Amino acid sequence: MKVVIADDEPLARDRLRMLLGEHGGVEIVAEADNGLSALQACAEFKPDLVLLDIAMPGVDGLEAARHLTAFEPRPAVVFCTAYDEHALSAFEAAAIDYLMKPVRAERLAVALERARNFVAGRETQAPAAPHRQPRSHLCARLRGSLRLIPLEDVHYLQAEEKYVVVHHARGEDLIEESLKSLEDEFNGRFVRIHRNCLVARHEIVELKRINDGRVQAVLRHGKEPLEVSRRCVAGLRDTVKSL
Repeated sequence: MKVVIADDEPLARDRLRMLLGEHGGVEIVAEADNGLSALQACAEFKPDLVLLDIAMPGVDGLEAARHLTAFEPRPAVVFCTAYDEHALSAFEAAAIDYLMKPVRAERLAVALERARNFVAGRETQAPAAPHRQPRSHLCARLRGSLRLIPLEDVHYLQAEEKYVVVHHARGEDLIEESLKSLEDEFNGRFVRIHRNCLVARHEIVELKRINDGRVQAVLRHGKEPLEVSRRCVAGLRDTVKSL
């Protein structure tokens, strides 16, 4: 079983490394000291299990776990933390176990067995439930690495074939998620203007009708207006009035 350890405390990583060394068939393929590094390691090594701290700089463990639910193959996630108040959020992020620090050998053994069962049944498992707590970033894959895009930087999302193009403050990136799942997760942040396009609510400046009767949305940071479908016009006018 391939394992990634993610914790910003070197002593905590040392302890997990020592405890894992007592179990046969366990290989530590990478260690990380923050959530982004953990995601990068998972993209590269495709582990079966991630031992994940919650309180880490930058992208924390809960945010990282929400992104891991979309990974293929999806790794088992076990949180290792000094705080018990995050347990509900941890299981909403599809964790299979929640260990309190200092991690005890017997509890880690139970978590490893759960991870083995998770991996054994991974092929027949249903997809993870939608994120109950919205993410603060979108995750794009770029030539083997990952880029996290802050939601506040996103201008609009446009579907193209099996990808969604994220137009944001630093350019454009592709993500492998559906517009419908993004609309559901970030309800209220983005508004649909077309079957293939969601726009950040704060980006809409005005709606304008052009000569042929079509309606376009003018964006605060858009290079050019975006077409609004007829079925979206009425609802979008109400949205613009409320801005």
